[in-house]
Amino acid sequence: MEPQEPPSMISMEAMLHSMASLGMDAEMVNPYVDLMYGLLRTFLPRPPVSAAASLSADSSSPGGGSEDRLSALPNAILRDIVSRLPVKDAARTAVLSSRWRPLWRSAPLALVDAHLVQSAGRAGSGDSPLRAGSSSVAAAVSRILEAHRGPFRCVNLTRSSMAAHPAELALWFDLLAAKGVEEFVFVNRPWPLDFPLPATIFSLASVKRLYLGAWRFPNTSALPRGTAFPHLLELGLGYVAMEDSDYAFILARSPVLETLLVYMCLGHVNLRIISRRLRCLQLYMCNVHDVSVVDGPCLERILLWEASDDCPLAHDREICTRIKFGHAPKLRILGYLVPGVHVLEVGNTIIKVETKASPRTIVPSVRILGLQVHFEVQNEAKMIPSFLKCFPNIETRHIKSEKSDEPAAKLSQKFWQEASGIECVQSHIREVVFHEYSGEPSELAFLKFILENAQVLRKMLVVFVQGILSSPTSGDDAGAKLMKDLSSVKMANENCRLVILKSSIPRGGACWNCQAASNFDVADPLYY
Repeated sequence: MEPQEPPSMISMEAMLHSMASLGMDAEMVNPYVDLMYGLLRTFLPRPPVSAAASLSADSSSPGGGSEDRLSALPNAILRDIVSRLPVKDAARTAVLSSRWRPLWRSAPLALVDAHLVQSAGRAGSGDSPLRAGSSSVAAAVSRILEAHRGPFRCVNLTRSSMAAHPAELALWFDLLAAKGVEEFVFVNRPWPLDFPLPATIFSLASVKRLYLGAWRFPNTSALPRGTAFPHLLELGLGYVAMEDSDYAFILARSPVLETLLVYMCLGHVNLRIISRRLRCLQLYMCNVHDVSVVDGPCLERILLWEASDDCPLAHDREICTRIKFGHAPKLRILGYLVPGVHVLEVGNTIIKVETKASPRTIVPSVRILGLQVHFEVQNEAKMIPSFLKCFPNIETRHIKSEKSDEPAAKLSQKFWQEASGIECVQSHIREVVFHEYSGEPSELAFLKFILENAQVLRKMLVVFVQGILSSPTSGDDAGAKLMKDLSSVKMANENCRLVILKSSIPRGGACWNCQAASNFDVADPLYY
């Protein structure tokens, strides 16, 4: 089945305007706005400083601790201390003594505008806490950026509606470009959702980590030839309206970019990966049409997170996404692929049920694979062996089971018997993690298939859907029943250990950690 062109996405802004036209007042609309920004907040990295951190002092020394030993430390250490404080506390250190007075202006500060909001009570009538004091916060940000000579190790601005502050927006970019910023998180709130981001964002040549939320990306075709992010390592785009050419521009003009994260984009995504340094690609609840890995010599992770069918943001399963593998010799982690949504293309071969494994249809570097499957939908379940044949060297396999509203259709035992010759199952898989197990016959048949054929399997972890193991009617019988059902299986490896757990989230809930997935110290991000 060839990928189809997806329809244009209806923006949340259009939805809210529609709600208002139906007579819904601000009290009814605002919760949806806050929900959208609540979702966006889960995608953003946490600020490196916290206003809630506790302070302590050791007064056990002789003299009751009256001796000022802290001020005797070298300036470099004192500046490091100041740089770890919220900006208001950092500024307050200037009143401690003449020794401290110049330190805060020369320390690399972390400016988080959320710390400048005193309380929700300062909001105007009808405002929610998330929109409290936008004007006063914007004014405070301007004062701090002007007063401090830089550099700024982190600037986190998420509390201002930039449509109301165009002068401040221009000033901030000028100051940050002049004084240097290494990490920049910039979210526009509350409306319009696709307010244009100034092209002067590219003047921030020092930025290494950049997260943008609720913007329309600049028209990259009109930018000067030398425009680039020369030091950018990590880019996150949440609720950002972009064209295909903008993604290509970012990859081409960010020569050291290692991580690209696209979160709930406005519109559909077509990506051609041509990047010498990119290591991790995350697409999180996006309407993806095409991902083509043309040349990714350093690419290690492709992580696709689809919303559960219970979520209103779930992918339209009538629309197919093409995932094409070209040059990606280091690709090690891939998931979650969705049979029925993702169409795999290796080289120039589209993988179908009848496709035979050959050197032209495999991606041998992948070691960790995740699949999200409706086991009750035959057309999806039948694609599982075909997908597995593409990745002959898988060592860890994650399966996320999704419930289906379609009538149950059990695959015959003959089907699984005919699928027994899959190389990765027989010779390489050491661990299987089955997420959201509900005890359906088709799920059980798959577990039996794995146990009967996986000769080097060391552990099978089955995570039950929340509520099944602890339900009043079944108690722990669901786990005991599974153990009994699997005890009759002639296991290919008798030393395989079976572990049963219960899910910590409701079925259909979110269970993805964007930051862990981009952390290269986390060996298997699909556990999150």
